[in-house]
Parts: sequence; structure tokens; C-alpha cells
Amino acid sequence: MDISLYYQEKGNNEPFILLHGNGEDGSYFKNQINYFSDRYRVIALDTRGHGKSPRGTKPFTIEQFSCDLYDFMTSLEIPNAVILGFSDGANIAIKFAMKYPSKVKALILNGGNLNPKGVKRTIQIPIEIGYKIAKQFASKSPNAKQNAEMLGLMVNEPNIELDELSKITVPTLVICGSRDMIKESHTKKIAENIPNAKLSIIKGNHFIANKRYIAFNKEVEDFLHTIQ
Repeated sequence: MDISLYYQEKGNNEPFILLHGNGEDGSYFKNQINYFSDRYRVIALDTRGHGKSPRGTKPFTIEQFSCDLYDFMTSLEIPNAVILGFSDGANIAIKFAMKYPSKVKALILNGGNLNPKGVKRTIQIPIEIGYKIAKQFASKSPNAKQNAEMLGLMVNEPNIELDELSKITVPTLVICGSRDMIKESHTKKIAENIPNAKLSIIKGNHFIANKRYIAFNKEVEDFLHTIQ
């Protein structure tokens, strides 16, 4: 691995890895780190090029981020973990669970999507415009280059086929907000195509783990009780 990922850790027992969304860092999960640390060893990562983790030289892709997670778990000698991913973090978790099934005990997918068409157009259009502008200036400005990479993740990725989801065989909770930026029909398709996945839609927008954390944590906790 060309870099070391920054992470926050709290608690002992079974590993519970949290993967944040695009342009964020592990602190997004402050209300989960504290809440679950009495029962789990909660580890909140900063993805490559996010937060305090360096960008490195490898590709800036969902696929690479899933490889980074594998290297991270190997370096900490974590044989497997419960993984909660939000937004791009959910997309990384899907890729990871398909590629390294033995490394995942259970999966919580919050606000993920299989491709850019899963995002509501009112949200996606400004992202596409911002990406085009940032790309034009990327060669002249490091900030524009960084912006282009971040926005590129949402414009060009992820690229996961619906039938690939059958590879995920671990207990899975698919959870989203009632006013999420991901189309509800898209979220339902994800849940329907992962064997035995549970779907939960709670009141709120895309950021339910942060803004509606009491309801979110309860759903996650109820799900985790079913896999003990």
C-alpha cells in the first residue's frame, strides 16, 4: 500500500468499521463512534484523499478504496468486521463485500447507489456541471484537480451491476432517508437483489446517521442484535 489511512478508534470487542461519504471524513460518524463503542471496537476511517488520509499515487476510485480497506484490515490484523458505509462509503462496502466476502461479518448500507443514475437528477445535474468546470481548471490549480477527483467519483462511479449483488451473502441492512438524494426505487432494488437483505426507510434526508442519529442508531442496533 502506498499510504497509511488515518482512523479514529474507540472501544473493544468485535471490529465495527465505519466508511464515510464523498468529501467527508470519519468524524461524520461521531454519534455512532460513541454509541456503539461499549459493545464494539469502532473504527472510523478517513478514505484515501479525504480528511487526514493522504491522496497517494494510486487511482482515486471506489475499486481502489475497497483495496485500501483490505490492506488496512490486513495491517491491523482484523480478520473480519461489521461494516457500515454511508453514501460513497456504502458503495465501497458493496465492492468490498463482493470482492472479499470472508472479511465481512455483516453489512449496513446507508444511502448507497449502484451507478450515477441512482441519484435524483435535481442533485446530479449541479454535480455534473461542477465536475465539468473543475476538470477545465484541474491542470492549473491543485484545488480544482482535487475537486474534479471528488466530483468525478459521483459523476463516473460507482459501476455495479444489479446481478452482482447476489454475491453478497452476509446479513445486510439497507437503510436510507425518506427524502434521500438516492431514488427510493433504486434503494429498493439494491435491497431486493441482496439475498435476505432488510430494508429500512426512516424519516429524514441523505444524512440520517448524522441528523437523525437516535432513530438511525436504533435501526442499526436492532439489526445487529439479529446477527449475534
